[in-house]
Amino acid sequence: MPKVEKINNVRVRTPSERRNWLFDMKRDYDLYLLLLPGVLALIIFKFLPMYGILIAFKEFNLFDGVWGSPWAGFKYFEELFNDSKFYTVLGNTLLINFYKLVFQFPLPIMLALMINEARNLMFKRVTQTITYLPHFLSWVIISAIFINVLSPLTGILKDVFAMLGMSNIMMIADERFFRSVLVASAAWKETGWSSIIYLSAILAVDPQLYEAAKMDGAGKFRQIWHVTLPGIRSVIVFIIMLRIGAALGNDLEQVLMFYSPFVYSVGDVIGTYVYRIGLGQFKYSFTTALGLFQSLIGMGLIVGANYVSKKFGERSLW
Repeated sequence: MPKVEKINNVRVRTPSERRNWLFDMKRDYDLYLLLLPGVLALIIFKFLPMYGILIAFKEFNLFDGVWGSPWAGFKYFEELFNDSKFYTVLGNTLLINFYKLVFQFPLPIMLALMINEARNLMFKRVTQTITYLPHFLSWVIISAIFINVLSPLTGILKDVFAMLGMSNIMMIADERFFRSVLVASAAWKETGWSSIIYLSAILAVDPQLYEAAKMDGAGKFRQIWHVTLPGIRSVIVFIIMLRIGAALGNDLEQVLMFYSPFVYSVGDVIGTYVYRIGLGQFKYSFTTALGLFQSLIGMGLIVGANYVSKKFGERSLW
């Protein structure tokens, strides 16, 4: 065991550990070379642009630039927290993400379980192909499809709407249905693609566990409940953590394609609000403050979810 030194409670590598570290780097240099482009891309496109958050603390002027604009302190954060519109978009963002987590999240798991249990190989492949396809469509195309399908006059569901007494309701422009349309369209687009992760996890479950369950008299549903779901539990928790971390980051493109001034009160989320106010009214400092607030809360959520996951012995991000 290498001797461990501590200076002011900071662990210091011993000479032998430093030699081992350098030896490991030299031995696996080809792997580090493969890692290098990804690290450089991360630094250039993710970390270097972060200096732009200074705009949130400045009276930003396009002609003076980031460094030339005068400091404004926390003026725009105070303006943000005193703005009633901010609480509306924050509530919309949280509610839409909550609905997606509750209603959309279980669908890929259910689809993966059904595909896994299918015994006809051709049926399985066709089902996978059909369900994966919507993922490759842009939100522009998907919004056009939903607008046409849900149209009370020309949509293919117009007869169904008429039977339900909804012949004059344009669901996509109605506050009562707008969030449901967002969740349904996101589910249709991503359920098949997201199921790939769970199918991979199911394939990693030990087949001997299924044999043992069969010997104990377990049917298909009990095998799924007692073997498959516990076998992929860590993956489910991992995906939930990522979803919670992105709870304030609604799909901007999706909402932009679907919403209109008729549904701003229920559909305007942080991303669209930043887009409208930042680019539409040139309030760069105010919207940067809002974006920074969104990022900090998102980081807090993912740290909290990671802590809870570790606390209950599940997989964690770090």
